[in-house]
Amino acid sequence: MAGAEHMKNFFQHIRSYIFRGLLAIIPIFLSYLAIKLLYVLIDKRVMALLDQFIEIRHIPGMGILLVLVCLYLIGMIVSNIVGKQLFRFIDGIGHRIPIIQTIYQVGKQVSESLSVAGDKQSFNKVLLVNWNGNGIWAIVFVAGDIIDQRSGEKMYRVFMPHVPNPATGFVFLVKESQTMDPGWTVEEAIKMVISGAIVSPAEIKKPA
Repeated sequence: MAGAEHMKNFFQHIRSYIFRGLLAIIPIFLSYLAIKLLYVLIDKRVMALLDQFIEIRHIPGMGILLVLVCLYLIGMIVSNIVGKQLFRFIDGIGHRIPIIQTIYQVGKQVSESLSVAGDKQSFNKVLLVNWNGNGIWAIVFVAGDIIDQRSGEKMYRVFMPHVPNPATGFVFLVKESQTMDPGWTVEEAIKMVISGAIVSPAEIKKPA
C-alpha cells in the first residue's frame, strides 16, 4: 500500500516538473519562432529583392533594418500635411474597391487598435466602474476629470474600450464615488483588454 502511494507521489512529482518546464520553455520557443519568422518572411525576401537590382553583401538582419528605416521614413511622411492628404486619398480608394474594401477595413481596424495601445500616455489612470450598479466592474481609462458645479463632486472623463478591439468603445462621465482604483498600470489594463482577460494582473491592490 505504501509502495503504491510512493509511486503515485513520484508520478505526480514528475508530472508537476514537466508542466513547469513546459511553462518555462513556451515564451522562449515563441520568441525563437518570431525571430525565425521575421528572418524568413522579411530579411531573406528583402535581400532577395535587392539582389535583383544591386549586388549587396548578405548580412543577417540587414533586410529587417532596411524595413525599419522605410517604416520610419513613411512615419515622417504621414506626420506632415502632404502625407496626411496622400493617405486620406488612399483611404478613400480603399473604401471604394469592393473586394479590397473588407480587407482594408480589417487592416485599418488592427492599425487603430495598435494605435490606441501604443498611445497609452493619452490616459493617465485605470479605474474600475460599477457597471449599472449590479456588482459587475468594468475597466475604464481616465482621460481627465471635471467638477460638477451643482454638487461640487469630481467626475472622471473615461473611455471604456470594446474587447478585443480597444480602438472603439464608450465615452462617458462617471462619479468618483462609483469607481474603484485597482492599482493597475495603463499597460496592464490594455493587455487585459486585448487578450480578452487571458493576460491579467494578479490582484486588485489595496489603496496606498
